[in-house]
Amino acid sequence: MADPALDTLMLPLETGEIELAADAKVLFLRARTGRALKALSDIDLVCAQSFAPDRDALKASGLTVVAETEDTNFDAVLVLPGRQRQEARAQLAEAVSKAREGGIVLACAPNTEGAKTLERDLSDLLGGAEKLTKNKCRVVWETVEAARIDGKLLEDWLELDAPRSVLNGDYVSRPGLFAWDRIDPASRLLAGLLPETLKGKGADLGSGFGYLTRVVFEKAPQVLAMDLYEAEKRALDLAEQNLADFKGKRVMHGIWSDVTKGVEGPYDFVVSNPPFHQAGRADRADVGQGFIKAAASGLRPGGVLYMVANRHLPYEQTLSAVFAEVTQLADEGGYKVIKAVKGRGTR
Repeated sequence: MADPALDTLMLPLETGEIELAADAKVLFLRARTGRALKALSDIDLVCAQSFAPDRDALKASGLTVVAETEDTNFDAVLVLPGRQRQEARAQLAEAVSKAREGGIVLACAPNTEGAKTLERDLSDLLGGAEKLTKNKCRVVWETVEAARIDGKLLEDWLELDAPRSVLNGDYVSRPGLFAWDRIDPASRLLAGLLPETLKGKGADLGSGFGYLTRVVFEKAPQVLAMDLYEAEKRALDLAEQNLADFKGKRVMHGIWSDVTKGVEGPYDFVVSNPPFHQAGRADRADVGQGFIKAAASGLRPGGVLYMVANRHLPYEQTLSAVFAEVTQLADEGGYKVIKAVKGRGTR
């Protein structure tokens, strides 16, 4: 799949506007793989990526991948910032903090996702910024010189995506996560329809910071265990904090993975609010369809999936193909809640 932001990020390296020594040490924050990454094929490259699908793709390309790194003094730091403003500024500040004196920071964003703001932010941090535009994206870069860094701004921005209390102290979350400072209406609608009769072992596919699992534990005393599947490790780490009151009372297992690649099981029930976008690309119906297939494969015969989705997303055909019974429980506020039962003669 085309990745214009990645292609444009590599442009200064391909054109020779930025030259890296053969022994350069390079860090790529929020790294994604793609053909353009071949520009760094002979460089000592560390990719930092906490989103499981991108992590898996990078590893499959033979790259060194970590969720995060404490290392500093990189000759160059590349970053594809997130769309959320606070997170993006924190990532840019992290890039600056991890580059050595005289090193280069490069960042890129689509024009529709804050490219001009990105250029201004880098200039504010480092006292200037070069730029190139292509593919409806903008890549910006600057040399790190201690005397020109706005130290106060750097310090402030490094804390912008730090975990914090939200929802009147009921949860801990952080900018950049889905619905990071609220309970999104789709999850809330699903939560209200989950029965108190749930029991046994369940799974939460796309658990986020733990909201639906917490609802299950609070509503259904016969639920003994939950596996939380989440692609974003930063969210999964917070879910553990948000479910701390249940430690020792219920069994919990956080699984940092791409649900579309399959789940463990067998489960008595599954709850899910599947994502429908990745890397800024909306309406990815294939992601939700992958969640549905994974849920069906992970359920026991007779097990039940409770899921919520945007009304317009075409999930019914997939549901009917892998479940014996499919019932719509609600159609409200642009969302649909579906109950699907796995056939008893189905593996």
